[in-house]
Amino acid sequence: MLTGLNHITIATSDLEKSFQFYTDILGMKPHARWQKGAYLALGELWFCLNVDESYPAQDYTHIAFSIASDDFQSLRLSLLQNDVKEWQQNHSEGDSLYLLDPDGHKLEIHIGDMQSRISSMDAERYPGLQLY
Repeated sequence: MLTGLNHITIATSDLEKSFQFYTDILGMKPHARWQKGAYLALGELWFCLNVDESYPAQDYTHIAFSIASDDFQSLRLSLLQNDVKEWQQNHSEGDSLYLLDPDGHKLEIHIGDMQSRISSMDAERYPGLQLY
């Protein structure tokens, strides 16, 4: 039986640029780095950069990271000052910033959790909504 999420690996065409983005701008902690990759951590999340041709999703697929509400505005300003590009405006509950990493992978910085999202869905009564 599955017990949780083990790690996330993303392809990067430029390890130096991605390493700097994920450590210096997003604040991930570096644990290992080599010619073709790096292991980073964000809390308990193991995040891997792997040098390869990068083909970011062209659909809504993205990785969302949690942030405390007190830290959201300062990180948002820092990201925008670093010319990080947004790929979508927020239309969901809670504050979110939808951004692109150096290779164009879609990321989200989000205040909230699954319960706050489900509560907002229930209040808006999404068509066909079934709660379990």
